[in-house]
Amino acid sequence: MNAKSLARQNLLNLVPYEPGKPFEEVERELGITDVIKMASNENPLGPAPEAIEAMQRAILETNIYPDGDCYYLKQKLAAHLGVERNNIAVSNGSNEMIKLISKSYLNPGENIIMANPSFSEYKAAAIISGAEVIEVPVTKDLRHDLDTMAASINERTKIIYVCNPNNPTGTMVTRDELDCFMQKVPESVIVIMDEAYYEYVTNKDYPETLPYVQEGRNVIIMRTFSKVYSLAALRIGYAIAKPELIDFINRVREPFNVNRIAQAAAIASLESNHAAKSKQVNEAGIIYLTEKLGELGLNFIPPQTNFIYVDTKVNARALFQELMKKGVIIRPGDIFGMPTYVRITIGTESQNTRLVQTLKDCLEQLPSVES
Repeated sequence: MNAKSLARQNLLNLVPYEPGKPFEEVERELGITDVIKMASNENPLGPAPEAIEAMQRAILETNIYPDGDCYYLKQKLAAHLGVERNNIAVSNGSNEMIKLISKSYLNPGENIIMANPSFSEYKAAAIISGAEVIEVPVTKDLRHDLDTMAASINERTKIIYVCNPNNPTGTMVTRDELDCFMQKVPESVIVIMDEAYYEYVTNKDYPETLPYVQEGRNVIIMRTFSKVYSLAALRIGYAIAKPELIDFINRVREPFNVNRIAQAAAIASLESNHAAKSKQVNEAGIIYLTEKLGELGLNFIPPQTNFIYVDTKVNARALFQELMKKGVIIRPGDIFGMPTYVRITIGTESQNTRLVQTLKDCLEQLPSVES
């Protein structure tokens, strides 16, 4: 009997997540060096010095299991956010939190609603749980179509994901739009606000969602240490919700799901000014890249994140390959169903300069196509 016949049948159509190509793999495959990765929205600054020191100390205690409750990290987060410890659950990255939420709340036959394109792990976690997925296409300006998402709610809807700002488009839902949407959501539905890029947002109309939690709404906010705090490799994220929702997430999570080194680094990062430095570098990079992309005649979404979603007017997969040959890795939009778009992570000054010149050279070699 083959594996396909043995596997759970709801997994047969599940497409594995395609991560950004690691720079080590590109160097190995192409025999080149000095590769820069601007594909996975990683922070180019690296961890805070305080976090590095904390990790070095924590390494000496790797013979001891980590604190399964993340007590001190929750305490630090609670003070940072202005909530209580029992409002917080900590996970092995946001990916695990998405799966924990699905395990906690999704039953076979129920459904989730999400934008398309948006973060693919929402769909994957739902399928694994035996739930159905309702994907609502983004609007012409690549924003969440909240009206259609609200109209798609039915008696089997359990979860709605709002990625704000959205990955991969970088577009944002405003305060007024979200308030109007929330008025249409019944109490039987949990709204998940994925705010992985929360710290990067500069738009004054961006909604603060903590009041929904404080009002006792069925809202779960997801945030992460992977982006502005530069701890992507350590896999550490967290959720904020009313204690009743957090309780069931804690029931299904593994006992020691967040390692000791990650906890130490996260605490030290919160105590540092690394987030402020990261935002400064990011804002400078946005100014430079948007100016240069405009000079190249390219359309892009004004970013509220640490990446820019760009219509290159050429085949994105071909552009990805040509850039990679020159040691620059970006994210092609064909995996999101948008074959002329690419997602470019904002880097350091030198990385941004190299990206622009390499992009210019590659675009001159490729034929234009219809978007």
